[in-house]
Amino acid sequence: MATLRIKLALLLTYFVFAILLNSVGTVILQVIHTYQISKEAASVLEGFKDIPIAIVSFLIAAWLPRLGYKNAMLIGVSLVTLACLAMPLVPAFLTTKLLFLTVGASFALVKVSVYASIGVVTRTNAEHASLLNFIEGFFMLGVLSGYWVFAAFMDPAAPQSAGWLQVYWWLAGLSALNLLLLLSTRFPTLALPKAGHAMNDFLAMLKLVYRPLVFVFVVSAFLYVLIEQGIGSWLPTFNNEVLNLPNQLSVQLTSIFAASLALGRLAAGVVLRHLSWYWLLNICLACMAALILLTLPLTREVQVSADVSLFSAPLAAYLFPLIGLFMAPIYPVINSVILSALPKIQHAAMTGLIVVFSALGGTTGSIVTGYTFANFNGQTAFYLSLLPLSLLLLSVGLLRQQSKLTAS
Repeated sequence: MATLRIKLALLLTYFVFAILLNSVGTVILQVIHTYQISKEAASVLEGFKDIPIAIVSFLIAAWLPRLGYKNAMLIGVSLVTLACLAMPLVPAFLTTKLLFLTVGASFALVKVSVYASIGVVTRTNAEHASLLNFIEGFFMLGVLSGYWVFAAFMDPAAPQSAGWLQVYWWLAGLSALNLLLLLSTRFPTLALPKAGHAMNDFLAMLKLVYRPLVFVFVVSAFLYVLIEQGIGSWLPTFNNEVLNLPNQLSVQLTSIFAASLALGRLAAGVVLRHLSWYWLLNICLACMAALILLTLPLTREVQVSADVSLFSAPLAAYLFPLIGLFMAPIYPVINSVILSALPKIQHAAMTGLIVVFSALGGTTGSIVTGYTFANFNGQTAFYLSLLPLSLLLLSVGLLRQQSKLTAS
């Protein structure tokens, strides 16, 4: 029962952050209209989210076992609750930047704590991979629900309206409930040895990168998140400006991307029982490339009626987001591969590296996509993802090679 309660607390914590972290695409679309700013200016929101994730993870991930994973999550959730309350109370683009800065810094605490806790409540590599996929799948359910929650507060007849900010009252309430659940849940005392000085923990984390397996992994994580955030953060704007859909409908249709990611990650837990992770990822990467090449031509010179609805949007609006189905297993699988290859004492430090390079990849992907979108067009921006996709195919092969060498 205690283990089940811990898992529930981890799931709800991840659910709350899923909504906030992946609202960047929706918020980019809204602040462009509400605060009348450019695409280049709006693209920095991804950086305000991801750079704090990278910095905080880099500095304190190895030290978190000293603080305690539960305490770290309590701090993160408390800060996010306050940041959500500030959004409707002090409406401004600066407040939006501060929100994502707070969410990013808090998520660094939360993700390292959640990932490290998985190693405590699971006993085998298979159980670890299964729970990690389930938690990441539940994360995507949070992302999916977030699109619809935000869309419910948007006014398609007045895109410049600030009414969408009222959603943050609801999010603050959800964060407060999460805080109560964490406070009432007892986490086990971790049987992890403590180093003599915090600096030793930090240096040990840095030394992990010198391992060939870890180095190949962080490159793979960087490339994957670059692709995912480049597409996910700009898909609502793509739907709005390229497919000529209203802002509310653009956000609602982006939920197909989140739903695909959720379904793909939940299904991966079953598929991985019968298929090698390496071949699964190769199939997924090939399908991603095929979908990009086949569906983006359908987005050229799209014409829609004035009364376009959820069920009468252009075909490409339904097809392209399905890329999430094939993208879904990649991130949790490579994370599980690297964590399963390391002793549990190093999971917090390794998760810190995961978060750092994921954050850097997300920022790079969003900024590059935003720049290409603004200076060329949306199709070119999404075609550009084929380059990191090809590099990811290569790095996954190297990851498999290094994991075999480590196991032998």
